[in-house]
Amino acid sequence: MATPPTRLSNRAMAFVLAGGRGSRLKELTDKRAKPAVYFGGKGRIIDFALSNALNSGIRKMAIATQYKAHSLIRHCQRGWNFFRAERNEYLDILPASQRVEENKWYLGTADAVTQNIDIIDSYDVDYILILAGDHIYKMDYEIMLRQHVESGADVTVGCLTVPREEASAFGVMDVDASGRITHFLEKPADPPGTPEDPDVTLASMGIYVFDWKFLRRLLIEDAADPDSAHDFGGNIIPHVVRNGNAMTHRFADSCVRAGARAAPYWRDVGTIDAFWKANIDLTDFTPDLDLWDRNWPIWTYAELMPPAKFIHDEEDRRGVAVSSLVSGGCIISGTEVRNSLLFTGVHSNSYSVLDHAVVLPHVVVGRHARLSKAVVDRGVVIPRGLVVGEDPEEDARWFRVTAGGVTLITQDMLDYRAENT
Repeated sequence: MATPPTRLSNRAMAFVLAGGRGSRLKELTDKRAKPAVYFGGKGRIIDFALSNALNSGIRKMAIATQYKAHSLIRHCQRGWNFFRAERNEYLDILPASQRVEENKWYLGTADAVTQNIDIIDSYDVDYILILAGDHIYKMDYEIMLRQHVESGADVTVGCLTVPREEASAFGVMDVDASGRITHFLEKPADPPGTPEDPDVTLASMGIYVFDWKFLRRLLIEDAADPDSAHDFGGNIIPHVVRNGNAMTHRFADSCVRAGARAAPYWRDVGTIDAFWKANIDLTDFTPDLDLWDRNWPIWTYAELMPPAKFIHDEEDRRGVAVSSLVSGGCIISGTEVRNSLLFTGVHSNSYSVLDHAVVLPHVVVGRHARLSKAVVDRGVVIPRGLVVGEDPEEDARWFRVTAGGVTLITQDMLDYRAENT
């Protein structure tokens, strides 16, 4: 009997870049980095990259953190603490800790890896998968690893296929018919098409596969260059495109779909509008993102909470949820909930209405409140009778109202409103 081939994921590690603030999420990242922002009722954004790696068979991971990392570190310690060193499994959290020089934090995405070369060496891996920790998607990295090895590439870049008119917001690839990258262009005004379709462009997902020995040499050379920004997208990838063999890997070839005919799902929830929409989309009859797939689960920290409870059944005081996701520990006490997503431990009181609302954990909604098309930050106490989403001018006096008409509510905003009314 022939020996089955070894999965390449067994010889690879995932290095997750999770140090960014995500400033376009405004006050949602005042206390936490973007990868630690809540998503989907129970999890955090970083859970998707980590779950993809775990489900792909990768058991060696590192997470580089920098901006306001406590919430992220605590989440990973509580929800991702099942790796066992005696089974050759590791998950290391690597804060910017001045390991190289006393005044040197992570200078760029590549520098975050460079400063931890000794730790990566100790993993004794052949391949390294560089991941952004702030996107929502499901992907089998084993398929990308296998393409990388079979093509003999120096680097393989994960790519989305996007309409040309939308591609100027991305780093994009100009490729030949074999998938080799001939030019890497950062947010070009006139993005190139693909060999088979001039109306679409290949945009970088911020996912890269390297042979570790090759990348190690490249990082050391880059660290010695005083003119480098020490960034993968700005320096490392363009260098390989000019001087080596850089190949594309199309997300459609390795994405994990919600169904046989479902479109590939990838979201950057980097704005309040995008964050709200991606969460509300989960309330659809058949969401494009399948969180119920037991074959490709999204792992996270699962708090021990009682089931959700719905109480009262009177006119205008009925605990009910329609086309909504309601997480454990919630108490829906005489509240009408429609097309909304409620995270763990939300307590809403009688005669209130939540309509197209994304409510983060442990929020209390007072009686007679009405919230529509809103995002409510963790731990907020909504005062009795507050109405949001019906008068945009009034909302904008106290809260952040986006161009898409979504209202973000934080406790600081409510406190300011209370002091000035």
